[in-house]
Amino acid sequence: MNGEAFRLSLPLMEKNLAKAGVSQSTVIGLMGFGRFGRALAELFADAGYTIRAFDPAGVSDAAVDAGSPAGLALEAPVILLAVPVPTIRTALEQLRPGLSASHFVMDVASVKVSPEAALRSVLGEDLPWAATHPLFGPTSLARGERPLKVVVCPNPQHPRAAERAATIYRRSGCSVIERSAEAHDREMSESHAIAYFIAKGLLDADLAIDSALAPPSAQAILRTVEAVRSDAGHLFSALHRENPFASGARSRFLEALGKADARLSAPPATPSRPAGTGFEAASSEDEIPELCAASPELREARGLIDEVDRELLALLARRARIAERASRAKTDLGQGVRDEGREQALRALRREWAASYDLDPSDVDDVFKAILDFSRRLQYRQRS
Repeated sequence: MNGEAFRLSLPLMEKNLAKAGVSQSTVIGLMGFGRFGRALAELFADAGYTIRAFDPAGVSDAAVDAGSPAGLALEAPVILLAVPVPTIRTALEQLRPGLSASHFVMDVASVKVSPEAALRSVLGEDLPWAATHPLFGPTSLARGERPLKVVVCPNPQHPRAAERAATIYRRSGCSVIERSAEAHDREMSESHAIAYFIAKGLLDADLAIDSALAPPSAQAILRTVEAVRSDAGHLFSALHRENPFASGARSRFLEALGKADARLSAPPATPSRPAGTGFEAASSEDEIPELCAASPELREARGLIDEVDRELLALLARRARIAERASRAKTDLGQGVRDEGREQALRALRREWAASYDLDPSDVDDVFKAILDFSRRLQYRQRS
């Protein structure tokens, strides 16, 4: 992280509190400076915000260390709670004596009903607050993945709070989705929580999903497991113990698997078929529902192409963000956008890679020439 981006601008609290709304000169304070807190700090610092932080375990960067919850409240009018869900209320109670109506507090927890209840209980109508959930983690940020999505929950006690939170996130390059805390937790119980539940089962069962014989379907599951393992270890417990809807989702999932297991464990029924018919397929209950049962092969192939193209665009977006970081580094070194020697070496290496995939090196070179042109235009716009 660029230390300059973290430097605390002056004057501190007096003028920051006098600001109406949110500006990029606003100081953002992070209560909690673990892996996710540090990743959020870099995201906000890159957007031009000044960062301060406090963590009981200490803050590695002395330039941003507020020293205490009181110090954080003194220096930062906007405070994000980047702490584990079970400790949110404790963090709020530590901050509360130093907070005034001029502060704005957000949480960034992966569940929303219980953190929202804590915010309402400790801050209530006295201080503006918003419940939010960035739908990304430190690994996503490190890889330059885009788009970065954030859920922001409306707050009837403070009607402008949600838009204020959305403004901060949008200025940091995020797209914002609005959901109530209950709707958020219902949706996440059937996606985020279940993904962790599946990953936990696969890991605890010590199944060899990373076998050399694993087909693409198993490799996709492996990527899910790896994504889960890259997040904080305490998330599994939080997603299931703190989400009031997770238990119901688990029960439905386990019931469906139990029924499938019972059918597969029982002796197969002898199919009754008229004489002269062909091979019999499995029972409909034992089949995986097809995406388009009656679709022709061409329609299926086009659907797969659409899926791959979406992945390519996501990768192109990631590459663009990384190119922007490279451009900033080159600016700091006093270098121009274009490095022809680097481009020639890059294209030569890509042609070698193309041959290893049985692709025409010349055709692939055309693709990467277009990508490099795109990257240069992006960097030139960034500098203009």
